[in-house]
This record gives sequence, C-alpha cells and structure tokens, in this order.
Amino acid sequence: MFIDDLDLSGLGFKTTPELTGRPGYHPATLLKLYIYGYFNRIQSSRRLEREAQRNIELMWLTQRLAPDFKTIADYRKNNGKDVRLVCREFVMLCRKLDLFADAFVAIDGSKFKAVNNRDRNFTKAKMKRRLQEIDQSIERYLGQIASADRRELNVAKAKTQRLEDKIAALKKEIVKLKKLEVRLLDAPDGQISLTDPDARSMNSRGNGIVGYNVQTAVDAKHYLIVAHEVTNHGSDRQQLFRMAIQAKTAVGSETLDVVVDRGCNSTREHFLRKISIRCAIPRA
Repeated sequence: MFIDDLDLSGLGFKTTPELTGRPGYHPATLLKLYIYGYFNRIQSSRRLEREAQRNIELMWLTQRLAPDFKTIADYRKNNGKDVRLVCREFVMLCRKLDLFADAFVAIDGSKFKAVNNRDRNFTKAKMKRRLQEIDQSIERYLGQIASADRRELNVAKAKTQRLEDKIAALKKEIVKLKKLEVRLLDAPDGQISLTDPDARSMNSRGNGIVGYNVQTAVDAKHYLIVAHEVTNHGSDRQQLFRMAIQAKTAVGSETLDVVVDRGCNSTREHFLRKISIRCAIPRA
C-alpha cells in the first residue's frame, strides 16, 4: 500500500517507457520485490529470481511477473539514490503517524562483507609484504634450479623448466603489483579494492574483512530505522555525531535521547557540547 501511494516519478524513478522497444518492468514492481528480499534476508538477485517463480507470496505481490536476475541487479545498481528517497518518504510517513514521539533512538554500526575478496584488496603494507614474499620465492626457486643442475639431465631439465615457469609468473605479478602501487599513491586512504571499489579492509571482532560499516539509528519503541548511512570507516568512534544529527532531523524533534555502546565513547564529549542531545553509554 505504501509503494502504490508513492509518486515514483517524483522520486527519480523512470515510470514512462520509451516509444520504441519493449516496455520494461514498472519500478513499483521491482521496488516491492527489492523490499520483500530485504524483509526476508534474500540478498542475491538470482535467489530473488527463483523466489518470484515459486513463492506464492511473491506471485501475489508482483502479479505473477518474474524478472530475471540481471534486471533485478541492474535495478538495484541504477536506482540506489531513488531507493534512499523512498526510505526518507517512509520516515516522513512515520512522523505523520506520530511514531517518533518519544524521540529516543539507539545508534550502532554493523559490518557487512562485500563481494570483493580479501586477495583483491590492497593496502601499502599488504603490497610491501607481498612484494617481499615474491622476492623470497624467486630467490628460493633460483636456488632450487642451481641444485637441480647437478642432478641427472632429464630430471634436472624438467624441474628447471617448471621452476622457470613459476619465476616467470611471479615476475608478471610483480609488474601488476607495481602498477597497483602507483594507483595506491593516488588513493586518499591508501587502499584499493579491485572488484568492489567502494569496499575497504576493516577489523571485525578480531578478524579482517573487506566490506562496509553501516551506521543505523533505530527508534527504541517501534524498532523502525530512522536514519542510516554506509561508511568505509572500520570504527564507530567518529560516526556518532553525524548519525545523531541525521536522526534528530528525521525525527523532527528539538531534543533527542540517544543510547550507544562503548564503541562511540571517544566522541561523547564533543557530541554533547554541540547539540541538545542526551547521550547514554550503558555498561557492557
């Protein structure tokens, strides 16, 4: 009902098809499918494609339309800003229904793993360590070639060829890493992710992951997301002030009570001095 009442064209969605070619799916249909996947923790576009073909709930929701995975993936890729405006419209609706009257939110960050593999994320330290490992491997292979020359001719020739192929592959990797090292110099935070350029390496419970830190402000009474923001910072220590401002604006209240965990402790004093928000940090 909420989506059917939205003015999608005013939010940036393309609702009028071109005069030529076959008309595409209406953005309202794909938006319903997108939100259904969010509620049911179905993130994969291929899984959403299968669910639209077999799930009775989705058959009813999409009126038996079943977009393929590429259409779903392109919709998410091309309409990110528009979907964010839909979230804002939902928050405005919650304000009209007076659901945020208590002006009390909880703010925390969650780590989400990106598609980018750890081996395709590079930092200056990681680049230096990998180049050192390659140099050590080449030196070891050269030593093995020298020792193989003293063995029988047939055995030595086969082993030498295999080791030379390994050395050639490592030298190609050095050339590739040198090119990436030049790109690292231009990167503002000293990181490069090849598959997902926006993803960053960060610490999560003692383990390193390549992903995002999603900051979320949640209404404490109805558990509705008031404000959210995707960041590349591995820590929550510099996020509290900005998220509280966004939550305060979304709620539309002059004052706001915020509860956070100890991860935001370093910004508490600055936070309290700047805005009329009471910030509580419960004991662990």
